[in-house]
Amino acid sequence: MNKQKTAIIIGAGPAGLTASLELLRRTEIKPIIFEASADNGGISKTIKHNGNCIDIGGHRFFSKSERIMRWWLDILPLQGVIGEDNQLDISYHNKSRSIELKKEGPDPDLIDDVMLVRNRISRIYYSGKLFNYPLSLDITTVRNLGVANVVKIGLSYIWSQLVPIRDEKSLEDFFINRFGRKLYATFFQDYTEKVWGIPCSEISAEWGAQRIKGLSISKTVIHAVKQRFSKDRSLGQKDVETSLIEHFMYPKYGPGHMWDTVARKITELGGEIHYNTRVENVCIKEGLINKVVVKDAATGRARDQYGNYVFSTMPVRELINGFEGSVPENVKRVANGLVYRDFITIGLLLDNLAISDKHGSENGSNLVSDNWIYIQEPNVKIGRLQIFNNWSPYMVRDAKKVWIGLEYFCDEGDELWTMSDDEIVALARNELDEIHITRDANVLDSIVIRMPKTYPAYFGTYNEMDKIRAFVDPIENLFLIGRNGMHKYNNQDHSMLTAIEAVENIINGQTSKNNIWDVNTEMEYHEDKS
Repeated sequence: MNKQKTAIIIGAGPAGLTASLELLRRTEIKPIIFEASADNGGISKTIKHNGNCIDIGGHRFFSKSERIMRWWLDILPLQGVIGEDNQLDISYHNKSRSIELKKEGPDPDLIDDVMLVRNRISRIYYSGKLFNYPLSLDITTVRNLGVANVVKIGLSYIWSQLVPIRDEKSLEDFFINRFGRKLYATFFQDYTEKVWGIPCSEISAEWGAQRIKGLSISKTVIHAVKQRFSKDRSLGQKDVETSLIEHFMYPKYGPGHMWDTVARKITELGGEIHYNTRVENVCIKEGLINKVVVKDAATGRARDQYGNYVFSTMPVRELINGFEGSVPENVKRVANGLVYRDFITIGLLLDNLAISDKHGSENGSNLVSDNWIYIQEPNVKIGRLQIFNNWSPYMVRDAKKVWIGLEYFCDEGDELWTMSDDEIVALARNELDEIHITRDANVLDSIVIRMPKTYPAYFGTYNEMDKIRAFVDPIENLFLIGRNGMHKYNNQDHSMLTAIEAVENIINGQTSKNNIWDVNTEMEYHEDKS
């Protein structure tokens, strides 16, 4: 009898867990997962604090890939009908075929393992006022900006279309070509530079091409007109630019609810997950990886794990530096020059917010209806504010309270990162007071969460990633997948697709890795591959 083949999976984030479950469902290969932390989901995990749940960064469960939508709903079934008049059409349309999702799904008040359907509402907080995101030319925008500024923005946009920047070298060029210089400076520049910590002129235009792709003023206007007259409220939204989607799915207790459920299925099917266990070294023998060296955080002991395949979601820099044996100096240089942006979330429990809107919230309070608010105020460090009540009411223990997450972008080891928890909470409270989001006296509880290497950056040596690929791609049993594994700013559905493509390469005996790297590179790739 042949010995069962094994796959070493480095990391228990969306990509690693997806690869593991796909292997168990579709092959005879046993996955063995090594996760450096104590949690599933990577940055898509849910953290619980005094009965309240935190989503780190906000994770909308929406994809134009029918395969990913089906995958999620196979794990957590969709709730029953919701929305205005309880008539939301949740059919998932896809060209010539469609999935008809049950309109009498499980009741989330009675069943925990369920996916909710949520309305997407995001706005920009600028100069003490709320603006729709994406921006819309309505009476509120005109009133908030003033007619003179609206005219300047319009003229700037027209000029950008008449005299575009022909060779887009930077993210600044990308924004100006699509929105005009005035609108870019008003609503995009400050937030984006908070995220990355450097001027937009020093960031590759590829970031924009990957993250907001087809979004432009013309598409936003066309979408707004269509929405006014269209009766189509399908969950699929196949023809809608991702930044313009109207609703999305969301696990009852946040993204970690999905990935904890997937992890449980993996162990039930015979896979292994080892937490608090870091991969230290990767060993090559005769052109293939034959083992990795792992270290247990509790005991400090290192041991060898042999395997037939390796799926890596660990940061590229750490993977390359972990190779035993000869690695070309040029490859090491590129790996060590890759830059990551780090992230801090401060959870605050409040009596109330100082801002409100006409929509209200599900519990009848005057809570704003936004999932998150982009803070485009240059005098504060906060970049974005999540309102967890509006992601899922089940994430908040007391529905009469407001549970928010303040997002700060930083570099590991810098002044912000090294602040004590008390210091950074004090900063957050002062900033919210300063920009009139809430009064300091309204804060009832707090927690600080630091997440290293949250965002792989499109500067540093990123433009030389081809040198990394030239080294790793020929190793036939090594597959780089996921956001940090590929140093690509992917959403979780794209990360999952890279894992699925890698598994299919094994099944089909395909040695080229191009299909994995192409995910979320070509604009329609993840749609065409559905």
